[in-house]
Amino acid sequence: MAEDLLHRKQFPPYQAKKGEEYMNAKQLAHFRSILTALKDEMLEDIERTVHTMQDEATVFADPNDRASQESDIALELRNRDRERKLIKKVDESLGRIEGGEYGYCDSCGVEIGLKRLEARPTATMCIDCKTLEEMREKQVAK
Repeated sequence: MAEDLLHRKQFPPYQAKKGEEYMNAKQLAHFRSILTALKDEMLEDIERTVHTMQDEATVFADPNDRASQESDIALELRNRDRERKLIKKVDESLGRIEGGEYGYCDSCGVEIGLKRLEARPTATMCIDCKTLEEMREKQVAK
């Protein structure tokens, strides 16, 4: 979902120059613009959903039509709830940019990496720590 929104805006991947400092002002501005655009797009979708649901709030006499409408509304609300949670992560990422913590792993403190942040701008862990976390989650779930 977030990736679709990013592709709609067509953000070219950041091309780091040789010897460029990690998370310099240009890189932070690049990711800030991605995160801001992502948040704005999701807020527009939420607003559009609210207006659509208000406009289409009709009562169908046929139980099948009513059930279909309720199912559509439930699916839409689930998607918007997922986006609401992602907006919270985007806000946290923007806060990390302002705090100088963006781009560094929460667990071990190493650089997350530009490519990983391009794929998932809200990432807070490097790929190694995230992989270990997912393996632990699988073990606990068994």
